[in-house]
Amino acid sequence: MASLLKDLYSPAFYDRLSNALAISIPKFDKGKFINAVFTPEFESKELKERMKHTSKVLHDFLPEEYLQSIELIKKTITQLRIQGIGEDGLAYMFLPDYIETYGIHDFENSVNALEFITQFVSCEFAVRPFILKYENEMILRMQQWSLHESHKVRRLASEGSRPRLPWAMGIPFLKKDPTSILPILENLKTDPSAYVRRSVANSLNDIAKDHPEVVLNMAKNWSGLGAETAAIIKHGSRTLLKQGHADILKHYGLDDAGILLKDFKILTPQVRIGESLEFSFTILNSNPAEQKVRLEYAIYYKKQHGQNTKKVYKISERIYPAGATINIIRKQKFVLITTRKFHLGDHQISIIINGAEKNILNFDLTA
Repeated sequence: MASLLKDLYSPAFYDRLSNALAISIPKFDKGKFINAVFTPEFESKELKERMKHTSKVLHDFLPEEYLQSIELIKKTITQLRIQGIGEDGLAYMFLPDYIETYGIHDFENSVNALEFITQFVSCEFAVRPFILKYENEMILRMQQWSLHESHKVRRLASEGSRPRLPWAMGIPFLKKDPTSILPILENLKTDPSAYVRRSVANSLNDIAKDHPEVVLNMAKNWSGLGAETAAIIKHGSRTLLKQGHADILKHYGLDDAGILLKDFKILTPQVRIGESLEFSFTILNSNPAEQKVRLEYAIYYKKQHGQNTKKVYKISERIYPAGATINIIRKQKFVLITTRKFHLGDHQISIIINGAEKNILNFDLTA
């Protein structure tokens, strides 16, 4: 049986952590720390609860003076590195949580701590309460981070300021008006780190959901800056492309005129949960010249109360020579996972060519 994420907080983890704490914190009592961690309720705690619990227990072993505590946390990170503990370990997310929980009223010392800690474990979630509390002051600091020598600090500038960061608290004022974070993205549009560039693209995609015109304008302004920046624009425009937004389709030269859908068939009109929907179709470029073709399909999933929800999946994007005919067969799995629930009955599938939805066919999902 696969181990659960919460089991990252294991006896072995706390043994390694307390060994580092014993070196960095004067008069640290390892046994007392371990006993404080493993309360009778510990086993029933989930991942985030264990993370919060670890942060609280650590607080009880650090000085009352916050700045002293920060310095000891920095020393602990140094010790962890000396012991060969790799960076970006998910279990160490309790360190940025400590800053978020106990340092929210000390702007300068806390943001300096986040700058240091994020180079060991990402602080993208912990930084968001500071954006909400300090708004422009925090955004200005993140603009400075976007020019930092460490790619992890630069990535924190873009990832932490995303208006719609998944699994994190939203930033309403950035959803309403993303203008203040655009200089961050401008600074990072040609960043040498792929880790940073992907974050920039994700931020653009967030912005596109509320302000497509902002992303369209940036796509035009960033054109011609090289393949890596072009990839940022393309990935940052993915929601607009799936929506078939006319201006982004035009930007990428995606016109469905003369691109014909032929012989669209569902090969498995009845699909059992756990199996796959199979379908096939043919694409003909009837134009006298080659044409870029973006192919997608949409599944209309049946929801609990009978209405459908549409989800778009990309097949390919390529140049079709004049007169080219391409036969395509695809499968879509209907496998249950913890974040997805299927409802039995009629479903639909359509083919999308360069943003234009074509034929829609029905199929039946059964148990």
